[in-house]
Amino acid sequence: MGLYGEKEMKIQYMIGIIIGVILIGSAITFFSLNQPKVSDENPNDNDSDIISDINLSSEMQFHESANNFGFKLLQQFIANPMYHENPFFSPYSIFTALAMAYEGAAGNTAVEMAAVLNIQQDNESFHNYVLDLYNNLNNNTEYNMSTANAAWIEQDFTILDQYIRIVENFYQAESTNIDFSNPEQAATIINQWVENNTNNLIRDLVTADAIDPALTRLILTNAIYFKGAWEVQFDKENTTDRPFTTSLGETIDVPTMSLVGTQDTFYYTENQDFQMIELPYTGNDLSMIIILPKETRSLSTFINSITEEDYAEWLDTMEKEEVDLYLPKFTITTPLYSIGDMLSNLGIHDAFTYNADFSGITGTKDLLIQYVFHKAFIEVNEEGTEAAAATAVVMNLLSINGGNHSRIVFDCDHPFIYLIQQMETGTILFMGAMGNPTV
Repeated sequence: MGLYGEKEMKIQYMIGIIIGVILIGSAITFFSLNQPKVSDENPNDNDSDIISDINLSSEMQFHESANNFGFKLLQQFIANPMYHENPFFSPYSIFTALAMAYEGAAGNTAVEMAAVLNIQQDNESFHNYVLDLYNNLNNNTEYNMSTANAAWIEQDFTILDQYIRIVENFYQAESTNIDFSNPEQAATIINQWVENNTNNLIRDLVTADAIDPALTRLILTNAIYFKGAWEVQFDKENTTDRPFTTSLGETIDVPTMSLVGTQDTFYYTENQDFQMIELPYTGNDLSMIIILPKETRSLSTFINSITEEDYAEWLDTMEKEEVDLYLPKFTITTPLYSIGDMLSNLGIHDAFTYNADFSGITGTKDLLIQYVFHKAFIEVNEEGTEAAAATAVVMNLLSINGGNHSRIVFDCDHPFIYLIQQMETGTILFMGAMGNPTV
């Protein structure tokens, strides 16, 4: 029996929000009622033969590509001294925003992005995956969830009609002209869109300083919001202070929820290195997965050893078990992440340099990625989870730079990994590592 069998549990209320934003080109700003300028010209140097020759895994499904990207990015977060203790982000949001930019990449820029994202341009199967997941997330009646994409185009800048058709038809992106000559006004308009699509949980994602009136030309945004209920509820009366050993080795007391001695069963697996449990939400379409390294392994060492293939195998070994669960309450508000260097470490180099080729967007090699920003929030309590995240990729003109049958104890009293996934496709929507529940 695997992870996606029948679910026999009840939990409580969960919210998740993600926003992905990509700023492409020299400047992007204002919500305009005018349609963006488009061109019917074919992209320059956007040679389909180059993309078709990319050595991608033919066996990797698209959700595995997105999840693989997420695990690699988590390794980058955990290695960064600024973010390593409690990183939290949305791999779905960042992946979607980058995928929209990649649709317009060409030459070696496209080769590098394809190798990191493990997808191909103008691919009918991938486009169907993107559209089907979009429709699934927006049309489920069991919980409150939505996702949205947008393309903000500088009002006097010409975008290829072919590119606009792709992001509108498959990503369902709204295309809007905006005036970037007033960065403050442009940032206000885009940030309002972000707030509207995240239940006001993500604010000030795009700063006026990130918009160059002379150079910013395009911003691609993705947002996702989720509010659901745990299938098995935590009783607030059972929440007590329990010791937690942080990633720095300090022992602190933290409010810890518990489900102990119940007859509820959870999908569960373990080996010599970790325990893993699934906590589903009502509707059985989304769930939280918690991966708890055994105390003999450090969180960073464990994260650096994980691959998408490992994760997929672990899911397949999960069986229903009676589990005594202890889970800390926590709230994490991340800073505004700047992840351009992380993406470069993964292999996306040319997109950030004068060698960038996004001629599939404009027909000429005139754009590069200037910044990639991400911002996130999550709260986990007895009622459920509230989470939000946002991504911004800023692009400027090139003119500027198995278990057993005994009762199992799953005690999250030391650092762990947690993620939220859409169960039908297996796509990970949120991902984080908890090193200290009190910061």
